[in-house]
Amino acid sequence: MPPAVGLITGIIGGLVVGTLAGSPLQVSGPAAGLAVMVYELIQKFGIEMLGPIVLLAGLFQVIAGLLKWGQYFRSVAPPVIYGMLAGIGVLIFASQFHVMVDDKPKGNGLQNLLSIPEAIYKGLVPLDGSSHHLAAFVGVCSILTILAWTKFRPVALNFVPAALVAVVVGSIVAAIAHLDINFVNVPANLLEAVSWPNSASLLRLGDPAILGAAAALALIASAETLLSAVAVDKMHDGPRTQFNRELLAQGVGNLLCGAVGALPMTGVIVRSSANVQAGAKTRLAAVLHGAWLLALVVAFPAVLRMIPISALAALLVYTGFKLVNVGQIKAIYAYGKVPLAIYFATLIGIVCTNLLTGVMIGVGLSLARLVYSLTHLNLELAVSADKSRADLVMKGSATFLALHRVAAMLETIPTGTELHLHIDMLQHIDHACLDALHAWQKQNEKFGATMVVEWDDLLARHGGPAPLKPGMAMNQSR
Repeated sequence: MPPAVGLITGIIGGLVVGTLAGSPLQVSGPAAGLAVMVYELIQKFGIEMLGPIVLLAGLFQVIAGLLKWGQYFRSVAPPVIYGMLAGIGVLIFASQFHVMVDDKPKGNGLQNLLSIPEAIYKGLVPLDGSSHHLAAFVGVCSILTILAWTKFRPVALNFVPAALVAVVVGSIVAAIAHLDINFVNVPANLLEAVSWPNSASLLRLGDPAILGAAAALALIASAETLLSAVAVDKMHDGPRTQFNRELLAQGVGNLLCGAVGALPMTGVIVRSSANVQAGAKTRLAAVLHGAWLLALVVAFPAVLRMIPISALAALLVYTGFKLVNVGQIKAIYAYGKVPLAIYFATLIGIVCTNLLTGVMIGVGLSLARLVYSLTHLNLELAVSADKSRADLVMKGSATFLALHRVAAMLETIPTGTELHLHIDMLQHIDHACLDALHAWQKQNEKFGATMVVEWDDLLARHGGPAPLKPGMAMNQSR
């Protein structure tokens, strides 16, 4: 696909989706996460079918938004979201580190990460007359500019983003030194990239294979968008995302992208993060991003061609680094080792596979943790020296899955002992375990045993009608 189609998607993502968006600070456009799928669609159905498939995917998203399906994506555990941000940050940092020295990224995130020492060596030691070190110099100047401007900029110039200053400085350095490095290349005419769908391609949309491909594209684009929206909400204190509206806006955007033959769009966490870091407060920032894209590409392409690729890569290296928030890792650890393990599993899954797979790993582990917490029961029994009193502490969920353990524990209590049941940390108890407690009480009454427990609290943890046999509630020791 020609690069211009990505610019068209970015312009639509800003002007249209930015106006309609349910996530005010999220920026939409072409996303690396869809690159593999777009390639496969073109290989399988032909380049002329990409527009119609994107159009159909957008229609599916609009319908999903109207059906209010977007809200289900808000139910993602915080360790997964923060792990997703960190994973994306590592991917961005690792890939753009190579671009910052005018080199090509490797095949996947793990290879990019492991080959960073090689990129550093290229940036320090000129090999065979290459210009890697010159590009690295511009990149380092850009990063230092970001750091310096963030810390020392005049109060009167707070509105000027550090990233913009860094690009200007990088461009000036490259221009003054006449550096032989890679610069931005923009198309001469955006309209040449527009490709309207024809009647033959539209008639093919009834093909089950194409319907399935469009549905898959809609699902992946929606998941990436709404997960990114959740992550963006964690970055600022402004208005929260309206998920159904965001899904509807993305659908409208992809309808338009499909109609002009552009790339599909999603909400993009990299641009959104840069948007928040630059100080965005309202949706107007995302709209103006599209307006600036259109104005610069159409009216000032010569200005864009003065920007070194390494300066832009430096911005992304910095953004990726900021996404790996060490302070957030400490905050997650405060909730225990399991949330921290989910965080790192998500991060590593994204780096070693891809975004959606990594997130699914995190979601799967979160569900496994939930199932464990809903089914796990910890029992602690203490019997006095004279065996006149026993204290049984129940923590977790007493369900039929733990019935054998409850029954076995009750059987170890000496005959005639007064049993004190502690349920402060009991989350839930089902009929089976309630029945076991009742059975123990009935069997030991004749030996003078009693069960001391707040029955009202215990039944409240059952959550339903009291499954008590006649006479049980009469012995309510307080």
